[in-house]
Amino acid sequence: MAAAGLYDPCFEHDACGVGFVADLSGRPSHGVVSRALNVLCRLEHRGARGGDPGTGDGAGILTQLPDEFFRAVSGFDLPGPGCYAAGLAFIPAERSGLTRAVETLAAAEGLKVLGWREVPHDVTFCGAGARAVLPGLAQLFVAGEHGERGLELERMAFCLRKRVEHSGGVYFASLSARTIVYKGMLSAPQLEPFFPDLSDPRYGSALALVHSRFSTNTFPSWPLAHPYRYVAHNGEINTIRGNRNWMRAREAMLASDLIPASRDGSKGLERLFPVLDETGSDSASFDECLELLHMGGRSLPHAVLMMIPEPWENHEEMTPERRAFYQFHAALMEPWDGPALIAFTDGSVIGAVLDRNGLRPGRYWVTSDGLVVLSSEVGVLNIDPATVIRKGRLQPGRIFLADTAAGRIVEDEEVKAALAAEHPYEAWLHAGLVHLDDLPDLGRSG
Repeated sequence: MAAAGLYDPCFEHDACGVGFVADLSGRPSHGVVSRALNVLCRLEHRGARGGDPGTGDGAGILTQLPDEFFRAVSGFDLPGPGCYAAGLAFIPAERSGLTRAVETLAAAEGLKVLGWREVPHDVTFCGAGARAVLPGLAQLFVAGEHGERGLELERMAFCLRKRVEHSGGVYFASLSARTIVYKGMLSAPQLEPFFPDLSDPRYGSALALVHSRFSTNTFPSWPLAHPYRYVAHNGEINTIRGNRNWMRAREAMLASDLIPASRDGSKGLERLFPVLDETGSDSASFDECLELLHMGGRSLPHAVLMMIPEPWENHEEMTPERRAFYQFHAALMEPWDGPALIAFTDGSVIGAVLDRNGLRPGRYWVTSDGLVVLSSEVGVLNIDPATVIRKGRLQPGRIFLADTAAGRIVEDEEVKAALAAEHPYEAWLHAGLVHLDDLPDLGRSG
C-alpha cells in the first residue's frame, strides 16, 4: 500500500490471534488440520473487520505439504515426497506471459515447472471488499532438474520465489518442499469454506499453524494475511525501521556458499535483493529476515534466537558459553524488539518464543497421546483434562519447541545449550572483538 495522506506504510504493526497444533508422532492426519481450523475459529475475536462486515483483516493456515492430497488432485505426475516444491500464488487478472516468465526464471535456478493448479475457492465466503481485490489463486509445482531434495531444493525454490516476486505482479504465500500456506483477506470462520481443499480428508499434516489478523495500524490485504513462510506473529516489532535499515546496509556484505548460483548470469545473492520488502508489514519483514538466516545455514531455532535474544547482558546465572553465543550474534544483528509472540515452523519443528519482556500471552498444553497445542489464549480446543500431562505459559525470552521428527518436546535449556556448544563463540570473541576503550589514544590532531 502506497503512502497516502496521514497513512505511511512504515508504521504498519498488528496485534492478532495465533495458535498451532502438532502431533509428536509425526504422522500426517486430517485430524490435526481440522483441530487447527477449530483453534482458528475460536480466535475469531482476535481478528478484525472493516466497514464491510464480511471482509476480514486476514486469516490463514500453514501445514506440511499434503503429498497424498496433491497426488490425487494435481492432474499431473509428481516426483517422490520431498522431491518437489509447491506454493500458493496470488496472480493478477492479466496473466499474459506469466507462465513463460516463471518457466524462464525456474530454468535459471535449476528447476523445472511440473504444472499449475487452479485453487478451488468459494467467493460466497468472501466479503465484498475482499472480492474487489481478489487475486487469481493458483498453485505452482516445481522440481529440481537433477532430483534435488531437502534443504537443497528448499534453497532453489527460495531463489525462484524471490526473483518472481521482484519481477512484479505475483506474490507467493509460500513455495516450499516442506510446507504450504493457505491464507487470504478473510475472517477466521471463512477460511475453511473459502478453500475447500482444507476440508478434504486426504489433506493431512502432522502440524498446523493458524492466525487471525487484527491490522491495528495498516490496511488489510491478501498478501499481508498470516501465516507467512515460517512465522505467524502476534504483536509489534517496535524497532522495525532500524532493523530494516541495518539489513539494507548489510546487503553488500552478505555471502553464502549454500545459496546456489543462477544459470542466467545474475550475480550471486544480489539477484535476491532487496531481502526485505519495505512496503510490507513488520511481520512480513521479520519472516523474510528469518528465512534468509535459515537458508544461509542456521537451524530455525538458531535464527529465531539470533533475532529475538533473551535478556543476556545482566543475567548473572547464565553460563559463559550461552553468554558468548548471544554476545557474538549481537555483533551481527540488532534484536527485533517489541511486544511479540512469534510462532514458527519449518515443517518438522514447531515452536514459539516471547519477547524479552513477555508482553504478549502464550499458553500451551501437551496430552498423553502426543498432541501439542499452543495459542495466544486459553479455551481454543476441547481437551479432556485427564489427558493433559503438561501445561503452562510461555516465559519471557524462553523458547518452546516441539520436534515432530524426534517425537518430543525440546526444552529451552537443551535448545540453547546445544546452540551455544555448536561453535567456539568465546574463542571467536576473544580473537575478533575490539572494545573502543582498548583503542590507543592518538591525541588531538592539529
